[in-house]
Amino acid sequence: MDHHSLAGKRALVCGATQGIGRAAAIELASRGAAITVFARDLATLEKVKSLLPGTGHSVLTADFQDNDAVKNTAAANVQERGPVHVLINNTGGPAGGPIVDAKADAFLATFKAHLINNQLLAQVVIPGMKESGYGRIVNIVSTSVKEPIPGLGVSNTIRAAVAGWAKTLAGELAPFGVTVNNVLPGYTKTQRLDSIIDARAKATGRDRDEIARQMTAQVPMGRFAEAWEIAAAIGFLASPSGGYITGVSLPVDGGRISAL
Repeated sequence: MDHHSLAGKRALVCGATQGIGRAAAIELASRGAAITVFARDLATLEKVKSLLPGTGHSVLTADFQDNDAVKNTAAANVQERGPVHVLINNTGGPAGGPIVDAKADAFLATFKAHLINNQLLAQVVIPGMKESGYGRIVNIVSTSVKEPIPGLGVSNTIRAAVAGWAKTLAGELAPFGVTVNNVLPGYTKTQRLDSIIDARAKATGRDRDEIARQMTAQVPMGRFAEAWEIAAAIGFLASPSGGYITGVSLPVDGGRISAL
């Protein structure tokens, strides 16, 4: 048995239009999975689909601010195409800013886009995972689960809630051979990182290159991650090789955070 292969498995990858989500879709496809890429931008998803090795891939669209649309779209897909064995929960983070200035609506919107969508999608796919005896739920979260990141007050709060949800779900699903884990990306070359750098530059009046140098100085490896490096960890956790790992929050951050 190839413990790295996902041949014969189906994966639903959320937020797959760019960055880590796109890299995860490519990684899982390279392991043999049939991928359904899920986001709201149909044209971009079609381009991502064309990049995927293998066959059997498909595209699914919904606005992730609309919980009912996300749930109903995913449920219809499972009914039509069969069980999902791997669910990658991945949604863009909220705008930065001090937590003291955050509006209540920002917390609610982020809670819905992250934790509620995660919960609804898990409920859609878990029955098929249990029935097939194979299930992997991987949530792309943030290193703020271990150490809150200054200037990302809303994100820090909701990411912690997602981590608590995942740990609880992992314990409930372990007897069924279904794992639930979080991947915590460090500073990764994505549009999200660019937006964080731009926001810090605007807030401080400093040059964005200076901000980037300051950020990489915090990383023992001295560089930002490539999206495929995060995806490699996702692929491992999604594979049979990761079958005895559940309930963990795995930093992939070049050693940046100091928390154990």
